[in-house]
Amino acid sequence: MQSGKLNSTLKVIEHVSDLEPGRYRAFVPTMGALHDGHLSLIKIAQQFDAQTLVSIFVNPLQFDNPDDLAKYPKQLEQDFAKLDSLGVGAVFVPNSNEIYPSKPELIDSGAIGLMYEGKSRAGHFDGVLTVVNRLFNLVNPKFAIFGEKDFQQLFLIKQLVKQRQIPTEVISAPLVRDIDGLALSSRNVRLSPDGRKAALVISKALRAGSETGDLEKMQEIIASEPQFKLDYLSIIDENNFSIANDRTVNARILIAGWVEGVRLIDNMPVQNWTYLEK
Repeated sequence: MQSGKLNSTLKVIEHVSDLEPGRYRAFVPTMGALHDGHLSLIKIAQQFDAQTLVSIFVNPLQFDNPDDLAKYPKQLEQDFAKLDSLGVGAVFVPNSNEIYPSKPELIDSGAIGLMYEGKSRAGHFDGVLTVVNRLFNLVNPKFAIFGEKDFQQLFLIKQLVKQRQIPTEVISAPLVRDIDGLALSSRNVRLSPDGRKAALVISKALRAGSETGDLEKMQEIIASEPQFKLDYLSIIDENNFSIANDRTVNARILIAGWVEGVRLIDNMPVQNWTYLEK
């Protein structure tokens, strides 16, 4: 596969030297193994640029576990077919040497980057911000679309853009769920049928807590599924990631854990937040 090769109407770019900074106004960075959640981001991007550029790069800097990196699903040909069917203009599929020609200086994700996902996955958000910053510099898009599925990541990327005055507008896209309620994720393919059934306790708990933020009710539901190993369950203030309190206007539930060794994350806003001090 060579840079510039056409996969039907899809242009495949492998080398940084073949990118045209600013050529694509809308950009969707991914790690591949594309599902309907990714495709929903692309459809939003196409509202800003009918062609759109998508990147597929499994960023090693954001994995604290080499085994997790090795197991991350890869299906380029299927991904290309999905992108081509949507009329995507080009896909950027660099290797690590293209993105990191020399040892990169990691971007510090700060205090919020050490919380929740950052606490459980050391260095994760430093790696995320480092690759996003690099991609933004290479592509120079006017708009970049990220899903609310990774809510903490979305918050930190918006913060990065603001702090570094990057001329790219970050567009938030709604989280997409499968028909059974499970949040779409490339990792879901690693679940057995029984594991997937067990994972549904996550969305069940979120739905139960989404009306008022009843933490105890959610904890009871989670405890009812022995296959789900909880990492964290918290209700945060969307504006600063502090624990939601009586001054919080927009509260959101964050949850993460494991089923069959597969890490799953999810979130949901609280519709009628009422602070109940315990």
